[in-house]
Amino acid sequence: MAEQLQKGKIPEKKDYVSIVRILQTDIPGNKNTFTGLTYLKGISWSMSNAICKILKLDPNKKVIELDSKDIEKITSFLNNIPNEVPVFLLNRRKDFDTGKDFHLTGNNLEMRKEFDVRRLKKIRSYRGLRHATGQPTRGQRTKSHFRNKKKNKPIGVSRNKK
Repeated sequence: MAEQLQKGKIPEKKDYVSIVRILQTDIPGNKNTFTGLTYLKGISWSMSNAICKILKLDPNKKVIELDSKDIEKITSFLNNIPNEVPVFLLNRRKDFDTGKDFHLTGNNLEMRKEFDVRRLKKIRSYRGLRHATGQPTRGQRTKSHFRNKKKNKPIGVSRNKK
């Protein structure tokens, strides 16, 4: 490499990384399509696999190698998921308001989760009360974990200062 620099030649960088933007999310270009799709909020590994199979994309192809048609196919697929996707892969089954099955991604997923927690707090359910007090909602033990980090109370016996 030192010889190339002395001769005035610049060595080529083989691991060129660029960024591809899909649904307001930056995906590193050196990732495989299968892995890169999981960077999107709401897309799991199994949903990424289903997208690659239904759209007939090569899962081992780098994200930077996808052309604009492929990216457009992916975004249109994610905006309205067809019936070809099995129901068990969807992240919003039997919606509380509509009773339908659908899949949420990105900001829609975050907003819906926030509305669900607000609804639980409003109806004063057990899970809602646990959310409101900052306690675990799924039955974990609280003797040694889930201390209030805002108050910085140590776990164990406190000592009186003289």
